[in-house]
Amino acid sequence: MGKFPDGENYCKLDEDVRGRDVFLVQPTSPPVNDNLFELMVMIDCCKRASAERITAVIPYFGYARQDRKDEGRVPITAKLVANMIARAGADRVLTMDLHAAQIQGFFDVPVDHLYAAPVLNDHFLARGLKDEEIVVVSPDEGSIKRAVGHGKRLGGSLAIVDKRRTSATEVRQSTIIGGPVEGKVALLFDDMISTAGSICGAARLVHQAGAKEIHIACTHGILCGPAIERLREAPIDSIIVTDSIPLPAEKQLPNMVQLSVAPLLAEAIKRIHHDQSISELFRER
Repeated sequence: MGKFPDGENYCKLDEDVRGRDVFLVQPTSPPVNDNLFELMVMIDCCKRASAERITAVIPYFGYARQDRKDEGRVPITAKLVANMIARAGADRVLTMDLHAAQIQGFFDVPVDHLYAAPVLNDHFLARGLKDEEIVVVSPDEGSIKRAVGHGKRLGGSLAIVDKRRTSATEVRQSTIIGGPVEGKVALLFDDMISTAGSICGAARLVHQAGAKEIHIACTHGILCGPAIERLREAPIDSIIVTDSIPLPAEKQLPNMVQLSVAPLLAEAIKRIHHDQSISELFRER
């Protein structure tokens, strides 16, 4: 990929892809619009070079939070982006931990949806924590299903933070449902950390309730705006993110651990190429 002097994107393939099974890996993370358009230019380039099948591998799918009309006169941009990727020429999409699983239905091409939960779970299982030590905390009501899934694998009790959104960027946490939390190792899971307002507010509430350790984990570390400062100041022992989004040096903290999802993506790509099951990757995990 390159750019013309006026900023237009340019793409030329150095390898012959005629009749090949092509996988284009491109997370549509910030800068979202640049990365998204680069992906579409690469798809079109491969299509015009007579690739047999083109799979867009999108570890992080941008615009996923704009998946519904929650008020009048707003777009459903996740559907628009899905249409653009399909119309550009992608034959299928491979992605990970969509903000809402039903976004798969926005695409008119097959979608393989991966989960980073096994990678995150294995990290905590390696610590040898006992069931009675753990409380798995959902940072809001929308993440309850995710927390329950992690709890089945890690053990421990379940707690839910009651979150009330006051604006598009501000939330307020006031109550913990379930638990108990006092004296426990609290594990908070979410699909993404954007400005970190929700997860840090939940961590503070759990800290006030007497948790002895607090660890937060997410698939997509977007970490934009005041996120780094909020995470630095919050009572958090460790921050676990995956490499679904590149993590530059200025966004890294001493208590941050980045886990690789590359082996999971590689196995999924191999299975797609050989027409094998993707769901088998997550059985008993």
